[in-house]
This record gives sequence, structure tokens and C-alpha cells, in this order.
Amino acid sequence: MLLPSFYDFCCRVRTLSGINALEQIPMQLGRMHASHPMIVSDKGVGAAGLIDKVIQALGDGLKIGAVYDQVPVDSDYKVVDDAAKVYRRNGCDAIIAIGGGSVIDTAKGVNIVASLGGDTLLAYEGFGAVKHPLRPLVVVPTTAGTGSEMTLVAVIADPDRKIKMLFPSYFLLPDLAVIDPRMTLTLPDFLTASTAMDAMTHACEAYFCLEKNPLSDSFALRAIQLISQNLLNVVKTPGDLHGRLALANASAMAGIAFSNSMVGMVHNLGHTVGALCHVPHGVAMSIFLPYGLEYNLGKSADVIGELLFPLAGPEAFHATPKKERPAKVIAHLRQMNEALHAATQGKHPRCLKEITGRDGAQLVPRTLLPVIAEAIMLDGARLTNPEEFLPADALPVLERAWEGMPLGH
Repeated sequence: MLLPSFYDFCCRVRTLSGINALEQIPMQLGRMHASHPMIVSDKGVGAAGLIDKVIQALGDGLKIGAVYDQVPVDSDYKVVDDAAKVYRRNGCDAIIAIGGGSVIDTAKGVNIVASLGGDTLLAYEGFGAVKHPLRPLVVVPTTAGTGSEMTLVAVIADPDRKIKMLFPSYFLLPDLAVIDPRMTLTLPDFLTASTAMDAMTHACEAYFCLEKNPLSDSFALRAIQLISQNLLNVVKTPGDLHGRLALANASAMAGIAFSNSMVGMVHNLGHTVGALCHVPHGVAMSIFLPYGLEYNLGKSADVIGELLFPLAGPEAFHATPKKERPAKVIAHLRQMNEALHAATQGKHPRCLKEITGRDGAQLVPRTLLPVIAEAIMLDGARLTNPEEFLPADALPVLERAWEGMPLGH
């Protein structure tokens, strides 16, 4: 694969990482002349005591203007609009987002409306719509997967159109990312698994998709290595703070990588099944990642083969002939999913038919696969995939992923 003759790389999010990172927030917000922040979060984060943990760490240095904890699992623009009203009504001057990808993206959306004016986020949809700096935004991730603390995009659903809208702008980059492993200690094993596989997908797609570049490559490779070395152990030993910090750092690095090199068909499929079937994003990523690698072997086999080094280590890499490395990479990722499935007592799905809702019903009925295949055209992530990816290509991938069978290259 030829590297691009030109690339644009930007990583300007100030990052505090460590076991006592939370306590540094008041000083950093003070430097941004903010003293009355609104906390944006969700009920699950609040029930786990994590909002209280952050407030306690803030001490007396800040006066919290409001706490908005109504963000749903799959947030949409109506939630953003509602939260922006709360921000204005309470005279807030900054946002502290405490949560996973949905919370962080919601907070970015709230910051757009609260900073730039108007009644709805829909006024700022599309590339180039956010043209001015926003109010201070601090992000405290409670999962180690989305990398949203490092990205210049917010992904927000429109439930009426059944799509996920992209809001890309350098002004959406958070002012401060606070990576503290205490915030992921309460994460259940199956969420630890799926969110980390989300980060793994960010890093892998960043490494082999069309806009890869030498700087994003470096972040991607190290992220893959840290996840591969630590994930299974953290799932089995959830109190391992150092392992959780490694996963959180990997998530941030993967976020930097894909924010600067984009993603491909794995995210294209994940966004689509998320919008149509409400499949959790990390679950979709873990299932589709091996298929994305298989599908792109024709143009990217050598680059995909290079991923064996961070995934399996230098000894396995050098012991494997070059032509066999791509297949080993794909097999390694499938083995990771099998190991996570076992370690979570079956709560980490390996294929689409294993994804079920609270009532036990399948979230992705097989009869819906043709509809999903057609809907991929509504998501732009397919455009940076090395191989062309159209509905006719997506359907057999979806059918295989539903059953859990390889593509058969």
C-alpha cells in the first residue's frame, strides 16, 4: 500500500493520565477561566458512584452549575437540545463529560449549541458547519474504548431519519482529557471487553485504511499492543488498576490514530447496525473487525500482516512467514473474541445472531440483513476503505457475520 503524498495530522488535546488525574481538573479549568461547569453524564455512571467520585475529587475549587444525567445509551439530537437548555438556564461556562462514547458525543453536541447559539443541533449538521471556538470541554472517560476524548467528531443519532449524523470540526476536540483508571473499575466484564475491542478496531482500521500516515501508524501500533497484552487479564482481574490504565491509554492513542487517518467498512457496518438495530457499538466492532480485515486482503494483505507484531509479539511475528501473517492476524482476533466470550460467561457475542436484548430477542434478525446492506450507503466511513464497499458487497459479509463463519478467502 502506498502512503499518501500528503497528510494532515492534529493532536492538540491536553491529556492528564494517571491514578490521581481527576484532582487536577480545577486547576486546568481555572487556566481556561471557567468556574461554573455543567456535568454531562448518564444514569448508569451516576448509579456506579462515578459522578460523586469526580465531584469529590474537584473539592472546593469549582462550583458545579448543573448535573445533566439523562443521556441514553444511544443518544440523539433531542437529548443534546434539552441539555443545552439546562446549560444556559444555569449560567454554566464549561462542560465536564463523565461517561462513555454516547455521553462524550452528547457533550460535544451540547457545547456546539450552547456556544454558538440556536435551538437545535440540526443547524450545525455536516462538514464545516462548526466554524468558531467553543466553550471549555473536559472529558473524563468511564470506558476504555471509544477514544472520543481525542476525536474531532461527534456522532449523534437522528431517530426520525434512523441515521447517525456526523459533526466533524477541529473545534470539537476537547480542551482536556482526564484518563484515570479509577473511572473504569466498576465497568462490567462484558463492557470492558467490547469497549476495548472498539479501541482495537479504531487502531486496526487506522493502520490499513486509505488515509493512514506515519504519525497515526505509531499511535495505532502501540494501542494494539497494549490492548492485546492487557485486555483478557483485566476482564479476569477487574481490580487491576495498572492494566486498566494501559487500556485507557490505548483507547486514547487509538482515538488519536483514527481521528487522523479515518476508518473503513467495519465502522460503516457498525454505524448502520447501531442505527437500525441499536446494537452497542463496541459489540458490533468486535464482530465485524475480522471480516473487515478479510475483505481487504486483496489490496492490503502486507499492511494487515504487519499487525501480527503488536498483536502476538515479536517472536510470533518473526516465526511466521510473511505470506501467512495476514491470516494469523485474523485468526488471532477471532481467538481473542472466543477467549472474551468464555471469560464473560458468554456475554461477549461472537456473531450477530448471538446479540440479544434484555428480553432475549435477537437485535439483528436475519431477515433484516438486506435492509442493513442497502443502508450502508448513508454512512461515509466506507469511503476510506481500501476496497470498494457497496450493498452487494455488504450482504455476504453480513450473512457470514450473522452465522459467525469466515468469508472464505
